[in-house]
Amino acid sequence: MFVQEIKASIKQIEKTKKLSALAKNASLDGKGDFVGIDLSDKDLSYDIFTYADLRYADLTGTNLTGANLRYANLSGADLTGANLSDADLTGANLKYADLRGANLSGANFSGADLSSANLSGADLRYSDLSGANLSGANLRYANLRYSDLRHADLGVTLLSGADLRYADLKDANFSGAYLEEARLGNNYGLHKKLKLNLLNRGARFKNSPGDTAELYRNFFLLLNRL
Repeated sequence: MFVQEIKASIKQIEKTKKLSALAKNASLDGKGDFVGIDLSDKDLSYDIFTYADLRYADLTGTNLTGANLRYANLSGADLTGANLSDADLTGANLKYADLRGANLSGANFSGADLSSANLSGADLRYSDLSGANLSGANLRYANLRYSDLRHADLGVTLLSGADLRYADLKDANFSGAYLEEARLGNNYGLHKKLKLNLLNRGARFKNSPGDTAELYRNFFLLLNRL
């Protein structure tokens, strides 16, 4: 047990040294945080960045799989194409962050601020967005299947073409959200009145008229019976 603790301590020291080395050429603030740092295409999987100041950091293509980014400040950061699968971003600040095409599957964004962030085309399957602020965010064509959006603020959010099937939408706020061609179905917490409201605003539900995927499925089922 004692040996394992020593190994864990050494590993943590090595991580700290690695981050310090990466920060040497960065534009840092008075607290020695990572403001504006270039970490593009680096492998930072499972590293610890709790409460780190990563404002305007370049994290394009960075591997942050399983990283601990709880309460980190990533406002204005560029995370285009980054891999944050299973990362913990509880309470993190991602306001105005660029997350286009990022892999965010299984990530924890509970209570995070993603307002005005660009998440178009991002993979958010099985992610926890409960209580997150997504107001004004761009989620066009994002994959939100099986995500947890309970109590999330999606006010004035761009959800055109997004896939929200099987997502938990209990008490989520959709006021002013753009839902043209957004796909929903088999959702938890979606009462009849809200469903009708979303349909009237351009959302498509499974088995709803005009659902192209459903039409093709029924067409092939018919062919198989001939």
